Amino acid sequence: MSEDLLEVSGGCYCGGVRFRATGVRPEVTECHCSQCRKQSGHRYASTGAKTSDIAIEGADKITWYRASPMAERGFCSVCGSTLFWRRLDQDYSGILAASIDEPNELALTKHIFVESKGGYYEITDGLPRYDGYDRPVGG
Repeated sequence: MSEDLLEVSGGCYCGGVRFRATGVRPEVTECHCSQCRKQSGHRYASTGAKTSDIAIEGADKITWYRASPMAERGFCSVCGSTLFWRRLDQDYSGILAASIDEPNELALTKHIFVESKGGYYEITDGLPRYDGYDRPVGG
C-alpha cells in the first residue's frame, strides 16, 4: 500500500454534512467489534486523519455520541449517516470509508476485532485478521 496520504471529500446521505480532509491514510480497516456493528448496522470500515485536518460544513448537524471513555462517534442528525469516530485524547479521527466520495484511492487492508464478528457472515477475502487492534489471529 502506498505511503502517500490523500486529500478526500465526502458527506452524509442527505448532503447536510460535507467534509474535506487532508493527510488521509489510503488504508481502510474493517472493524468487527460489537460496538461498531451495533452503531453502523454491519461492519465498520474506516480510514483516518488528524482531527485538525478535517474541515466540516454542516457541523451543527452532527450529533456526537460518547461511545467509550476514549472516543465518540459522529453521525448526521438529519439522515443518520455514520461519518466519524474521534479520539478524545489525541488529534485523530476515523472517517467512515463509505462517506468518502468516489472515485478514491482507498483500499481495504485488514480486519480487526474478528473474535467479535457477527455469526451471520464470514470473512473470506484473505486479508490480515486481528483479535483486537494488533494481535494477529491465533498469535
